[in-house]
Amino acid sequence: MFSAVARIFRTPDLRKKIGFSLAIVALFRLGSFIPAPFVDFEVVQNCLTPIESGSGDGAAGLYALVNLFSGGALLQLSIFALGIMPYITASIIVQLLRVVIPHFETLYKEGQSGQARLTQYTRYLTIALGVLQSTTLITVARSGQLIPCDLPLITSDGETIWGMLLMVITMTAGTGLIMWMGELITERGVGNGMSLLIFTSIAATFPGSLMQIAQQQGVEILLVVIAIGLAIIAAVIFVEQSQRRIPVQYAKRMVGRRTYGGNNTYIPIKVNMAGVVPVIFASSLLYLPSLIAQFNQGSDGVNPWWVDWINNNLTNGGHPLYMALYFLLIVGFTYFYVAITFNPEEVADNMKKYGGFIPGIRAGRPTAEYLDYVLTRVTLPGSLYLGLVALIPLIALVAINANQNFPFGGTSILIMVGVGLETVKQIDSQLQQRHYEGLLR
Repeated sequence: MFSAVARIFRTPDLRKKIGFSLAIVALFRLGSFIPAPFVDFEVVQNCLTPIESGSGDGAAGLYALVNLFSGGALLQLSIFALGIMPYITASIIVQLLRVVIPHFETLYKEGQSGQARLTQYTRYLTIALGVLQSTTLITVARSGQLIPCDLPLITSDGETIWGMLLMVITMTAGTGLIMWMGELITERGVGNGMSLLIFTSIAATFPGSLMQIAQQQGVEILLVVIAIGLAIIAAVIFVEQSQRRIPVQYAKRMVGRRTYGGNNTYIPIKVNMAGVVPVIFASSLLYLPSLIAQFNQGSDGVNPWWVDWINNNLTNGGHPLYMALYFLLIVGFTYFYVAITFNPEEVADNMKKYGGFIPGIRAGRPTAEYLDYVLTRVTLPGSLYLGLVALIPLIALVAINANQNFPFGGTSILIMVGVGLETVKQIDSQLQQRHYEGLLR
């Protein structure tokens, strides 16, 4: 293991790629602490102190999720406040539009040129979402709902139209810069640029979360949490690497004087094919009732009965009803997303076109039905696994009074393990191009 790591730094090309990636990551983290124009930095830091110490309520719902993906830059109202979230949302929207818009599906099937067009559409949509989300963020910060604080977070100059416009432009430009940084890491670094930036943002919140547990519960509880966290990481790695391999055989065919086909391969169906997307969908959907309730609160302090019911049951992550709905939504969205991203009929048609078949299954429609049968049953444990991992921060919220960004669970652990595995595989593949032995064995 150590010899493989030493070979990485002895390889000049790979050493430059890793150094370039680390430099981009350092710039990304530096931008997370530079405040946007007209933001009172001292007031923001004073208002964040009780939240970081665990005595405040902090951001709730979707704000907590965006703050997690931005590495804490959202609540600091920095130039990178939106983080990578607009790009994630745009990518998901473009992927879902393939089902609705036939032109997008045609571009996806065209290969590299078509997917380059889809990437361009994703960039445009990212900028549009950046304008929308930055405007919303500034409005929420001005109203005092972003951080529970009595002091104004934005100075008087930022209350003007031109001041707000400058803040929106700055945060949107920050989103575009982050997107460019991620593409630079993908092209000139170790790869997986966007995912690596998300990994960096989430990893940056780990020391603060662990320090909060140590201050509130003591070092003994912290050691127990770390031990449980290592067990959770091992379990997540095991499930993320698990797959159902469906054997496929290709018949031999003659093209001129050459023989093609005749080899055996397999279709890998992962237990968790949906990744972390269902968790993001479920968190966003559960935030909508509380958002509607905020706009319907009574001015005299007397709220409608349904507003009080939402505030009592659907805003507290530790409530049993919230946990049950969260779990069921994750299971449902997992099946929905897998059905969109994996089309058994398309896979069966491609196999039939190139002379492939599953042993014991006829080509065509019987193959599609068999793939759908296997996919439905493999997705069930994957959806239950996602739901249980996503509930870990909520259980920790009740058990040890941790915040909802509990490090060893939810979206944080899923993204960190997934991105970590992919990055190691990227480095291993590049190392094997120059040496017979890679990083993995």
